[in-house]
Amino acid sequence: MPDWTYHPLRGLAAAVLGRRRSQRAALRLLASIGSRPAGARLIARGFGHRHPPQRLAGEIAGVPVTVRLGLSVPPSLAREAVRAMPPLGAGVVEVAPVSAADAETVREAAAGRSIPVVVRACDPEAEAALEPHVDGFTSGDDPRVVHVSDPSVTAAAAALEEPDTVVLARPGVLVEAGPGWFARVTEAATPTAPAPGLRDVGRDPRRWPAWWWGLLVGLGMTGAGLGAAAITLGSVLLWYDRDYLGMTLRELHAVNHHLVHFLQHDRITMAGTMVAIGALYTGLAVGGIRRGRPWAREVYLLSGAIGFPTLFYFLGTGFVEPLHTAAVLVLFPMFVAAVRRTPHVPRWRLAPEGPEPERRRALVGQLLLIVTGAGLFVGGAVISVVGLTGVFVPTDLTFLDTSTRALEAVNPRLVPFVAHDRAGFGGALMAAAVAIVLLSAWGWRRGEAWVFWTLTAAAATGFLPAVVVHGMIHYTDFIHLAPVYFGIALTGTGLLLARPYLCARAPARPEDQGTGPAPSAGRRGRGAA
Repeated sequence: MPDWTYHPLRGLAAAVLGRRRSQRAALRLLASIGSRPAGARLIARGFGHRHPPQRLAGEIAGVPVTVRLGLSVPPSLAREAVRAMPPLGAGVVEVAPVSAADAETVREAAAGRSIPVVVRACDPEAEAALEPHVDGFTSGDDPRVVHVSDPSVTAAAAALEEPDTVVLARPGVLVEAGPGWFARVTEAATPTAPAPGLRDVGRDPRRWPAWWWGLLVGLGMTGAGLGAAAITLGSVLLWYDRDYLGMTLRELHAVNHHLVHFLQHDRITMAGTMVAIGALYTGLAVGGIRRGRPWAREVYLLSGAIGFPTLFYFLGTGFVEPLHTAAVLVLFPMFVAAVRRTPHVPRWRLAPEGPEPERRRALVGQLLLIVTGAGLFVGGAVISVVGLTGVFVPTDLTFLDTSTRALEAVNPRLVPFVAHDRAGFGGALMAAAVAIVLLSAWGWRRGEAWVFWTLTAAAATGFLPAVVVHGMIHYTDFIHLAPVYFGIALTGTGLLLARPYLCARAPARPEDQGTGPAPSAGRRGRGAA
């Protein structure tokens, strides 16, 4: 489980199962999933973990490790730890202390391991029994092996500054800090370069960086959404709408005096969602991809992979909108340019650790944002299905005071016309929801104010137009709007809880300096450990 479920729900789990039993249950669950290749990949990718930098590779007891960071556990926890720790970012598991009586337990734990297992044996008999089954043996007086009992990320990252040092956490560190501790330490120990600025873009489009293309897509989506809103608040119908329907705005109003308002409500909601997607893409491009965050590119890619194909909803509705098609044809090549390569050079700047209660509150906010995004995705999927099948929900027909058959009798193209707007909104909502869920799951770090403002802008432009337009046309059915109200409450609460954490100030630095831990911090970290 990630930190954003571990900390907010650990109290409830402890109340139901008991503290010790809930901890073992969590470890066994991770071990059960992590012991399978597909499960290990799911945990690693789902937690947003990426490959550690090469400089963190090294060795312990003569055994090569991909990252000099691991866990030291007693034999009773060895089996679960060996299976659960690799997807979390650990590079080695030490089992200590081990006596001859524990040899069989450790041997079973080491079977099928995916990372090195080393042992600190209490006696020669234990060492002789385990030599064929483990990767190496450590000693209690090796100065290159630092055991930490303090969950401080800064201290652990500073200790890793010494190229020969291996940091091994005690089990209590993960109990206190959460399963994301390894990834946080790895990121803190990663050396970074300054982020590029506008002057680094250049004038040759062939050499524009991916983040610049991503920014252009975000601005393009924002402009398209604002343009759609302006049309909806003005003429409502464009020439191709009138040609398809064979009706004017006045004739639509004569058919049903709520119909034009209903079309406006659908299109304003869609326009607000488009602007929200633009805000999300702009933030991911400038705050994430530009700073070398591989996960930001993946969020961008997955969201676009859902959003752009919704153009083909016309196969189900029968109505092709020229401006929608033109926008896709213009923005899609830019989108491809934005996601064609994964950023490899870390260019972020980390804020120092803050008060732990601040982080715990932010994790509750993170959970609320992820739940909101998941709900939006389900809502978007339902709206897409409804738009491609029944088109209207019961509250729509109550507001219109008519039936689908009555509208079809007036004009057989009227319902497919509404279906295009309805299904398109559902697809856009799913694209925005994926970005919200993954940005909240992978981008939650102290001092990343761009995450806060990106989500705030997306929430404001997505929720507020929907509420306002429903009020303006007097379509205020509570059941219809309940998901919107619930989403606003969850999002507002989550952002308020997370604001002090996300908007904490990162230390200022000259542009030509990196952001790895200072050498002096390394001396402090080793002493603290």
